[in-house]
Amino acid sequence: MPSQNFDPILVCRTRVQPLPLTVSFRVDRENPMTLSKFICHWLTMLVMVPAVWKTPPKIDEPTRVRPFTISAVDGTTVELKTTADPSITVICFVGTQCPLAKLYGPRLQQLQDEFRSKHVRVIGIGSNLQDSPAELREFAAAHQLNFPIAKDFDNIIADQLGAKRTPEVFVIDRQLQIRYRGRIDDQYLPGISRPHSSRDDLRIALQQLLAGQTVSVPETDIDGCLIGRVKAANGKPATNSVTYASDIARVFHENCVECHRPGEIGPFSLTDYDEAIGWADMIVEVVDAGRMPPWHAAEGNRELANQRVMPESDKQALRDWLAAGTPHGDPAQLPPPPTFVDGWRLPRGPDLVLEMSDRPFVVPAQGTVEYQYFVVDPGFEQDQWIAAAQVVPGNRRVVHHSIVFVRPPDGAAFRGIGWIGAYVPGQGTTPWLPGHARRVPAGSKFVFQQHYTPVGRQQSDVTKVGLLFAEADDVTHELLTLIGIDQDFEIPPRSSEFAVDLRVPRLPAHGQLLSAAPHMHWRGKSFRLFARHHGDRHHGDRHHGDRNHGDREVLLEVPRYDFNWQHNYHFKQPIPLEAIDALEATVVFDNSSGNPANPNPDEFVMWGDQTWEEMAVAFFGVALPLTPPSSEQVEAGPSTVAQPDATVAARAEELTQQFIRRFDRDGDHMVSRDETPRALRRFGFWQIDDNLDNQLTRDEILRHATRRVRANK
Repeated sequence: MPSQNFDPILVCRTRVQPLPLTVSFRVDRENPMTLSKFICHWLTMLVMVPAVWKTPPKIDEPTRVRPFTISAVDGTTVELKTTADPSITVICFVGTQCPLAKLYGPRLQQLQDEFRSKHVRVIGIGSNLQDSPAELREFAAAHQLNFPIAKDFDNIIADQLGAKRTPEVFVIDRQLQIRYRGRIDDQYLPGISRPHSSRDDLRIALQQLLAGQTVSVPETDIDGCLIGRVKAANGKPATNSVTYASDIARVFHENCVECHRPGEIGPFSLTDYDEAIGWADMIVEVVDAGRMPPWHAAEGNRELANQRVMPESDKQALRDWLAAGTPHGDPAQLPPPPTFVDGWRLPRGPDLVLEMSDRPFVVPAQGTVEYQYFVVDPGFEQDQWIAAAQVVPGNRRVVHHSIVFVRPPDGAAFRGIGWIGAYVPGQGTTPWLPGHARRVPAGSKFVFQQHYTPVGRQQSDVTKVGLLFAEADDVTHELLTLIGIDQDFEIPPRSSEFAVDLRVPRLPAHGQLLSAAPHMHWRGKSFRLFARHHGDRHHGDRHHGDRNHGDREVLLEVPRYDFNWQHNYHFKQPIPLEAIDALEATVVFDNSSGNPANPNPDEFVMWGDQTWEEMAVAFFGVALPLTPPSSEQVEAGPSTVAQPDATVAARAEELTQQFIRRFDRDGDHMVSRDETPRALRRFGFWQIDDNLDNQLTRDEILRHATRRVRANK
């Protein structure tokens, strides 16, 4: 299931014609210069300014770069001039808050270390208006970069080279001719982290040049953050135009700063004018592309309570502000900043906080990390009602998702998958309805399922969950999570629309559907949820047509599924399940080369834990009234504990034998994790494996079967 690891605000890449630039020079207050040095430095940089900055041309013939001298943020001086040593210079444009620049910083350092002895040097250039020299120094220290990084005031160097985005690289030979420009490699894209690159473009270019060859691919497309350039009217009061103070601050407050503020998932903050103006081009680009605010459900079905939609008037205000040069306006017109709760986002402080482990889990710098499971005993001696829960990752950089489940003890009747809470990309903390709570049987344990994504440097994490308890007398509805799942699919190569159907046939008679959360991986394309009403047994077209398909009502449609933003869609009004026979859903995958997130369109793809494999899953939040009609008490009341009897024991024994016969391939009367289907490994193995040793003994299987039989009585 966010990941996390980059903000999808960076996904779209278009070519935008820039505004005319006003050349200016600012003295670095941290390193003041004498007047003579100031004049000399100003004249040196003025020579470098091109008459007009345009979209970088395709490189048919090498382009020559003018020499320059610039001060690095560590106090050294960096020169680019015709010289025999170094024979090759790599210039990379960096941004302190750009997720791709953060990921590729260590990669650049590795390349510098690898090629330094061959007279290749790397220079970092920070051209963003919003990045100060101090912030560039912090960026270098945080990512352990020992190559020089310089602040490019007024975008002088970026304009000369025609640089557009971070982390764009330029390879320049000793005659100052550009031999390669573009990406470092194709492992990382905005919102995408592949297990490895398929082409190491920068390394290949360096190897070919050092061998005296022509670079075979002299230019590649670059995805990333637009460089925040100086605007002509930057910071100046404007007449009869949109300003930050009068219009844009409110737009940010209402649409953006929930995530784009210090300490939150947004890679940069939009609470401050000086920071916001550097991101203005990027903001307009992703808003126009529909990437931000992140929301992927279609309108016209059941109304949703947690939708994120920016009004068209606010989008136009952003465009007008950018066109006007991002003016600040009258400070007296600034709206009051919104207030947010720091720390826990629960109705009150948690009654109990559980950490996944008493020591951090170490995430390696690279490679694949299998799902990690941690079992925590809360010490519940009696049943507890959980009124609210929040999962908080210890390290958001590497925690792609974390789900906390309940594992009930032997003998406890329990229904659903035991979902307590989750941290995943795109999901906020949605308040539970008054009187609604989840029951945790006495003696239960909590299982943390952790999915980690390496980010180029070794990291550590301790995720935790905060719980709020409810008094039993205050609970009117029990919450549970049902699952629709299909793991027996195989997506053929190059298929752009491969559909898999899901079904939840057994619904509690008097339950209410509260939410739906589809889950796929990088090839996920769309999702549609249906309610099949009584009397309809026709399985018609599940991909096209009107809102209703016979007696199948479309409850939710997600035409643009995005793995980076896995929303849990909450219906504004609970949907009664009394008139619904089954919940049915269709998920569609795109395994074609037209899917930019596709790791390999030439592969057959089946179920698997890792993001380059696939899943077809949907989670459904359901509420059950605790006082249903007596005739439905057994069917709708998972809280009722059925007493053991001979029938339960016989049925449990039968299921145990079936399970062992089906999966025990080596005949040792146990079932190892590797012997089970991938879906069971992902969603159920840990519920049976009491000691988490990756082996299911007969006793463990029997205990689990007994619990399931009792729960279904």
